[in-house]
Amino acid sequence: MIRRVLLAGCATVFLAVSSLTLAASPDQFTGAIESAQLLDALQLDGELFHVQGLEIQGGTIWVTSVDNDNHRGYIHEFDRHSGKLRRRLELTDGARYHPGGISIAGGSIWVPVAEMKAKSSAVLVEIDTATLQVRRTIHVADHLGCVAAVDGKLVAGNWDSKLLYVFDLAREHPEQPERIVPNPSQTRFQDMKFVDGHLVAGGHLTWLSGAVDWIEWPSLKLKRTLQSGAVGPVRPFGRGGPYTGEGMAITGRDLFVVPEDGPSRVFHFRLDS
Repeated sequence: MIRRVLLAGCATVFLAVSSLTLAASPDQFTGAIESAQLLDALQLDGELFHVQGLEIQGGTIWVTSVDNDNHRGYIHEFDRHSGKLRRRLELTDGARYHPGGISIAGGSIWVPVAEMKAKSSAVLVEIDTATLQVRRTIHVADHLGCVAAVDGKLVAGNWDSKLLYVFDLAREHPEQPERIVPNPSQTRFQDMKFVDGHLVAGGHLTWLSGAVDWIEWPSLKLKRTLQSGAVGPVRPFGRGGPYTGEGMAITGRDLFVVPEDGPSRVFHFRLDS
């Protein structure tokens, strides 16, 4: 009973603060995703927890999620057409049970699995997309919450993506970053991909808003930003949040996001340009 009262009180305070935030930002974007049209949404039919990363290739959807109650992390594979769960792989590595934003390169999918706290540790896991067998792991001395792969390089964001780590997989010690760059954006990246020579990263700005950023590679300078509004109730008291707040995948002008914890939907947007 006391816990219920405390939660209700916290919710009231949170909503009040949210209202003040909105009042202080009258021009805040309140649509879905700027310069994008919502085409459809696919229900994912399988157990998901707190959703983190999204990747889509061919007829397959991959989603990572973290079971915070039991301190377990997973990558789930779904059929892209039906939304049915095919299989899942547990990624828990002791104190590291928080999988993040994911990226496909060749026949591998890269997943960061970190401790659930800032300035901690993570392991970058390379998984065979066909067999879901782990090919290799790279241990890193920081929390990493998202990763993108291209041409033998990895770019990963730490807690709230305040820093971007660049790793060279060809180096003798790939766990040692080639360089560390401050995030050129205010967006707290949750998922990132390489698309047409750019790093495209999505994340949240507040509990109610988010963004998708296009960042030049390899300079890592911000080039373009699209704003995002929220879907459904706002965390931590609901399933929803900013459309771009969790998993994101992109192919050409097709942008896919998974903003909700399980049961989850994949929202499909078409970008104007």
